[in-house]
Amino acid sequence: MARYIYLVVMIVAAALSRLLPHPANVTPVTAMALFGAVYLDRRSAFLVPIAAMLLSDIFLGFHSTMLWVYGSFAAMVFIGFWLRNHQGITSTVGASLVGSVIFYLVTNLGVWVSGMNMYPPTMAGLGECYVAAIPFFRNSLIGDLAYTAVLFGGFALSCRMVPLLNKARTSNGLAA
Repeated sequence: MARYIYLVVMIVAAALSRLLPHPANVTPVTAMALFGAVYLDRRSAFLVPIAAMLLSDIFLGFHSTMLWVYGSFAAMVFIGFWLRNHQGITSTVGASLVGSVIFYLVTNLGVWVSGMNMYPPTMAGLGECYVAAIPFFRNSLIGDLAYTAVLFGGFALSCRMVPLLNKARTSNGLAA
């Protein structure tokens, strides 16, 4: 139970960091989804990070592309489920990068589809939307990699320092 509470607190703290001043798109979104999917049960992997996002969005404001943002967030949880069985630095960095790309592609498609009159409803308009978002994509990559390192690295370090946070083992050697 202590492990679960610690994991949830880490995710909520990451979500609350969205409320601090930061460069555009340097957020913990991808890291929270990946981390939650790797370390929480399946239901909580979706529920805890999305609830944390909703909580921070209450203060930041709701917007017309929320379904796209939360949909990409859910896709990242599925990437995290894959990461459960492929843990390691290379896989974790790769999952973070894939999550960044998915977030970029999905959310900018959402901006274009939402018809906020920013881009014409043509393929050229979609291209303009993606090109205009490149600086935000760069920031997403930076934030996603940094927060992924903080969450995964911080938890690994915490487990070394506080043995109570390690998974309990049953008599047959499987994680409980």
